[in-house]
Amino acid sequence: MNQGDKWTYFLGCYPLYSHDADDNRMFRIITSQLIDAGLCRQIEILNTFGVSKSSVARSLRKYRADGIEAFFQPRKTRKGGRVLTEDVLTKAQTLLDQGFTSGNVADELHVKRDTLRKAINDGRLSTKALPPEYTTKSCRTTIDAEAAKNMGTACTRPEERIVAAFGVCDGAPVRFEPCIDIPKGGVLCALPVLLMNGLLNGAERFFGTLSGYYRTFHIIILVAFMALCRIKTVEQLRGHAPGEFGKLLGLDRIPEVRCLRSKLRELGSDADIIKQWSAYLSKYWMDQDPQAAGTLYVDGHVRVYHGGLTKLPRKFVSRQRLCLRGTNDFWVNDATGRPFFVVDKTVNPGMLAVLEQDIVPRLLKDVPNQAYDKDLIADPFLSRFVMVFDREGYSPQFFKKMWKEHRISCITYHKFPDDAWPEEWFKEQKVTMPSGEVVTMQLAEMGSFIGHKKSGLWVREVRKLTNSRHQTSLVSTAYDMEYQKLASCMFSRWCQENFFGYMMHHFAIDLLAEYGTEQLPAGEEVVNPAWRQLVRERSSLQNKHRYRKVKFAELTLSEPDANDENAYNVWFSLKSSLLEELEHYEHELEGVKERIKSTPKHIAWEELSEEDQFQRLSPGRKQLMDTIRMIAYRAETAMAGLMKGPTIDTPAARRILQDLFITEADILPDTNAKILTVRVHKASRPAVNRALSLLFKRLNNSEVIYPGTDMQIFYELGGEGHPQNAGKGVTQTSPK
Repeated sequence: MNQGDKWTYFLGCYPLYSHDADDNRMFRIITSQLIDAGLCRQIEILNTFGVSKSSVARSLRKYRADGIEAFFQPRKTRKGGRVLTEDVLTKAQTLLDQGFTSGNVADELHVKRDTLRKAINDGRLSTKALPPEYTTKSCRTTIDAEAAKNMGTACTRPEERIVAAFGVCDGAPVRFEPCIDIPKGGVLCALPVLLMNGLLNGAERFFGTLSGYYRTFHIIILVAFMALCRIKTVEQLRGHAPGEFGKLLGLDRIPEVRCLRSKLRELGSDADIIKQWSAYLSKYWMDQDPQAAGTLYVDGHVRVYHGGLTKLPRKFVSRQRLCLRGTNDFWVNDATGRPFFVVDKTVNPGMLAVLEQDIVPRLLKDVPNQAYDKDLIADPFLSRFVMVFDREGYSPQFFKKMWKEHRISCITYHKFPDDAWPEEWFKEQKVTMPSGEVVTMQLAEMGSFIGHKKSGLWVREVRKLTNSRHQTSLVSTAYDMEYQKLASCMFSRWCQENFFGYMMHHFAIDLLAEYGTEQLPAGEEVVNPAWRQLVRERSSLQNKHRYRKVKFAELTLSEPDANDENAYNVWFSLKSSLLEELEHYEHELEGVKERIKSTPKHIAWEELSEEDQFQRLSPGRKQLMDTIRMIAYRAETAMAGLMKGPTIDTPAARRILQDLFITEADILPDTNAKILTVRVHKASRPAVNRALSLLFKRLNNSEVIYPGTDMQIFYELGGEGHPQNAGKGVTQTSPK
């Protein structure tokens, strides 16, 4: 019977023995006596007290061999050794005092780990106990719950909140506390790469300073962490402890959902400012990698809208093979799928119009290292940069205009290829894809004239012979590029499709960011509903006319024998009736076609009737979230590139990173050394731990300062020490 601090043993109703609950020696003596006397079995001791079988058996053997005196004999230990000499023990104790684990110390001193562990067990070495100021998860849970009685859950810095509420300070200071087992602490490993991809570049300049406790960079970093942790909506934050998440930002807690919505609404109130910030980042990314910006991929994506605030125009969604209401996003990416910017269109004018009016002018201004005019004159085949898109952008007139006016090369699939080429023209070629993979293709090339005689032009046509003997044709005005490179550019276009699929599944680019609508810009042209109705009528009449024309042809071919008067009369009557219907539908078709010609296809949005008018979804917060998600995707892609190796490809690296971002970690600040140590818990496999160790080593070389502090971030896996004299680093976000 357990009486709190004492165990009592009964035989029937009679007490036999008792001992203190923490007296392990008496426990082993009494249980050994009970088993030896046959009053109980070993299995009953195991089930009752939860001790190991080997421990019970060892105590029983000791009792049967030497009696009760055996439990009071001093433990025999080695007083010295040839491996752990006094000098080695001194070095080992010094390392243990610095916070290194026993495994690291054993490896450093070249002794067996079991040998060092025995020295710790028998008292020759002592491990450094966890300082009392380090808080555990259960301790923080209690503290956060107690704070709810006053200012609110996890509001453990009330003085700072009051000062910020009165506007005395510019938001909360970043102050890290020693914490153990922070949920999703592994996402801090992405911070250096997020900053290198411009997460905070220009944020204060474009958005200014938020009023209140939370500052601008707090909110932006929080949204980036949410994206990497696959927290897809603000509402989903309710399922995460606010105090624990706040420790990742150096705060007492993250903003409550309604507060965060308010902050995002404030940041996203001016869509023009967000566009300027997005354009600033796009230019920054292109300048960072001019080679990647030399070949740009453009593709459209339909963001489906299922709400009822407005009746958006219907668009054909190829992935669902349905016409659904939504908006069009035109993305510009590099050859590996990394995004540069996105152009959203409530009314879809078509890819060619978006390219000519929105994308090309921006690229001419932003793409770095473009050829000078004198170089373009000297080399008639030189281009400024290359654009790659699918068949939606196929237009010989557009290709000709881009080349003549801007010297921009275009690559796309041939929409109307001629007859198949002889297979002997195709040669096996090794093609290096943008990802570095080398593939073998059967390729052939020749010049082709596309378009009309006056508006067409000569292009390079490259065909790929597939295993099914199908010939995939592409055309290009990149006259100075090797045809193997042309094939590489065109056939890696699926990187954008993969990007869309990954972003929809992991970063929720299709989710609605806010509820609200606003009027379309003045002068926005939309499809005329009257014209659309006439087109529907024409299609209906054409189908009816086509059906009766087929029936008329069948009757003509099945004329009965003239001698069978009844059958002939029925046949003649049916044929006459069909002929009348054909003439009627032809007459109606002519009238509908004339009305279509006289009806404008597009009209201004203001000219729509009240029942046909629609509004666009509020773009501000959506553009803000998409920009931060682009940064998060680029950061994850960069980290995956750092992890790639002989045994880890990009998909495997992304899976490892997804697990890393939600792994628990310890936050250990050292204000004297100005080091913020993030100790991530180890993964389940040694191979993954080795990959993470290499990743952390590369991240530590960047010497990144946590925004709002002067502390350099240092990453390590659990069980690995870090140097106390790490050098200082400075970033653009550092106070220095």
